[in-house]
Amino acid sequence: MSVPKFDPKELEITEIPSAFPGWPPTRLFPYPVTRGEGYKALMRRKPIWQISSGESTIFTPSVYPDNVARGLVIQQNFLDPSKYGGPDIFGIEWEYVPVTGGSIVRPGAPFLSNANEWKEKVKWPDVDAWDWAGAAKENENFLKNDVLIFHWIMNGYFERLISFMDFEEAAVAMIDEDQQDAVRELYEALTDLYIKIVDKHVDYFHAEAFTVHDDWGSQMAPFFSPAVTAELLVPPMKRLTDHIHSRGAIADLHSCGHIEQQVPNMIAAGWDSWSGMAMNDTQGLYEKYGDKIVLGVVPDQFDPQNTPEEEQRAAARKFAEKFCNPKKPCVVNAYGMAVLTPAYQEELYKESRIRMQAG
Repeated sequence: MSVPKFDPKELEITEIPSAFPGWPPTRLFPYPVTRGEGYKALMRRKPIWQISSGESTIFTPSVYPDNVARGLVIQQNFLDPSKYGGPDIFGIEWEYVPVTGGSIVRPGAPFLSNANEWKEKVKWPDVDAWDWAGAAKENENFLKNDVLIFHWIMNGYFERLISFMDFEEAAVAMIDEDQQDAVRELYEALTDLYIKIVDKHVDYFHAEAFTVHDDWGSQMAPFFSPAVTAELLVPPMKRLTDHIHSRGAIADLHSCGHIEQQVPNMIAAGWDSWSGMAMNDTQGLYEKYGDKIVLGVVPDQFDPQNTPEEEQRAAARKFAEKFCNPKKPCVVNAYGMAVLTPAYQEELYKESRIRMQAG
């Protein structure tokens, strides 16, 4: 793909309404390629400009019951939140909590009391029975968006185990020698299921990027050790990411918590990208691992309301100098987006275009 050199006319910004009701308008530069192509170029390590969340969106259609149960349906026609919650793909009941904007499985009556029970109790969903063709027609216009669309697979691996067992019992199962074989086999079976769901998203929605949702930690530390992760989670995840890649798509991991020590496992599992929460040392992780995985880097923060414009522009230039490396690209982490003022965005775009084309 031949990309023209930076032209100052690219700083002539327009605004379009946000796709999300109530959100401020989206500010657009006259990019040399579409925003989606720009994001994909970065993931191929041939970046054109510095990518942030404005170049992507997520797709979580109601045809996939987990999205409704978890309370996150983003599609052509947004679902009424009063319909959130209910059974997920395994029939586990979730309760939507409006004040938090999410759902929980109410603890105290777990579906499994022991991981060894899963083979006799778990009933697997019939993915072929979901109305994929109808969902594709319903979302035809949404899927024409010029950004890169990340198709989410909710509940992942450890999160799925939590939904079956409650948190404490699931955490114990990950380290209990009497349950680990059952957990390992469950995760492999889940991989078979997720591969089917990936194929449906590619075949019906022409998916080019996937995000698998699987939280691994609290604000303080991971829920389990890197050794346990390497043993139980890396092998099935690697099989899933290999399949995603075989379908020509990007494999992104969403995992919250203070889990920076798990990044080597993310790399081993084949994830193309991860944007950790701000309690992680994202800048240090970039220096250490940015040549092996595309990381979401949190910019140095400042008070947008009380910082002079020239200082904002200087901060953007400093970020560009450190992180706009065409051979080692990153994305601007959504957890640090507060500093992306109009002045910062403009300066970062200009500096990144110049630096990327020089690489």
